[in-house]
Amino acid sequence: MRTAERTPRLMRYPELVRDASLIWLASGIVGVSFGAIAVTGGLPVWVPVVMSLVVYAGASQFSAVGVLLAGGGPVAAAATGLLLNTRTAAFGLAIADTIGRGRLARLFGAHLVADETVAFALAQPDPARRRAAFWICGVGLFVVWNTSVLAGALAGSALGDTGTYGLDAAFPAVLVALVLPALRKDSAVRRSALLGAGLALAVTPAVPAGVPVLVALAGLAVFGRKDAAV
Repeated sequence: MRTAERTPRLMRYPELVRDASLIWLASGIVGVSFGAIAVTGGLPVWVPVVMSLVVYAGASQFSAVGVLLAGGGPVAAAATGLLLNTRTAAFGLAIADTIGRGRLARLFGAHLVADETVAFALAQPDPARRRAAFWICGVGLFVVWNTSVLAGALAGSALGDTGTYGLDAAFPAVLVALVLPALRKDSAVRRSALLGAGLALAVTPAVPAGVPVLVALAGLAVFGRKDAAV
């Protein structure tokens, strides 16, 4: 038993590494796009690189850079990023026990909380696999994202218009694949997801990018309601 506990997570759960590699691939593609967009827009190379290390939040980084390139100041860019990243507060509550109880685990784990790591972890069937999935996906994602952002920033304008490649569909496709098993097994999850998706689509034309994700959290209001009533 002790030998199994000391075995590195990568060796104990090779299938998690395999599945997480799809997320890493999508992250790398989008990270290159982000770095290139930031530099070709006029920002120095160090800005997207440092932002990726410190902020580490794809949607917030894209929005903040968009504000800067549109002529907004750093305060407006930071405020936009903070607004979009408020959803991670809910993620943190959902995955607090999975991260671990030690101070260092919570400190570093909190920095790795993202849509992809949370979805990947919560898709696992038991606590041990959820913890392993979170850390395997999270550490790999952090490394790949920052490496790809640096590569994109250094490549700069050589990549051309990254929007023509349809890279914005990479992450949504991966997230859908991650949550499908949970949607199939649990009717309460399906009700919540359908309501959240409907609300997000309804407000998308009227609110800034990223806000529909926050509105979708209202779908949690129906989670488990039917079971509680029974």
